[in-house]
Amino acid sequence: MTEKRISTNSSGDKELLDGNPRIAISYRANDLFHAEGAIAVNAPAETIWNLLTDYNNLSTIIPKVIDSRLIEDNGSHKIIDQTGKSGILFIEKSVRIVLKVTEKFPNALLFEIVEGDFSTYTGSWSFRPGSSREQTFVSWQTDFKPTFFAPPFLVSFLQHQDLPVVMKAIKALAESRYHKNKESNS
Repeated sequence: MTEKRISTNSSGDKELLDGNPRIAISYRANDLFHAEGAIAVNAPAETIWNLLTDYNNLSTIIPKVIDSRLIEDNGSHKIIDQTGKSGILFIEKSVRIVLKVTEKFPNALLFEIVEGDFSTYTGSWSFRPGSSREQTFVSWQTDFKPTFFAPPFLVSFLQHQDLPVVMKAIKALAESRYHKNKESNS
């Protein structure tokens, strides 16, 4: 895997306006993987924020998350217990992680593993305004190292398969909720 950086500057923004996510996966030293994605969403950051911080309902929002529970709330610091699933054809693997999430409204959600099926799992969701109040560039990045054997080619394949689905689902739901709320307030 070669490393690519997701562009989230003005020239990279133009590429994201087609509605499709940009995904990059790389394999780093010490069996560490890096994954990142970005997408333009036609909704304000607050709408996306509200989706991603609805921790007890993430399994209905984010594909591949099969369970998510807020287990500790310390204001802008939360502890979330999540289980996710990924796989190919009939071979699926469930993983569990407990994450410490630091909320920096409305710009970022930072997360790091407390315990679970990864020795390293740290990253962030970032929200940057687009050309109007109704547009947000959403980016996600993480560095992770599973505690189980995961061949780099398989991890890359699964990330390239799963991340676009996740990013598009967040985009679709955020846009739908925003436009529904906008119509009901008119």
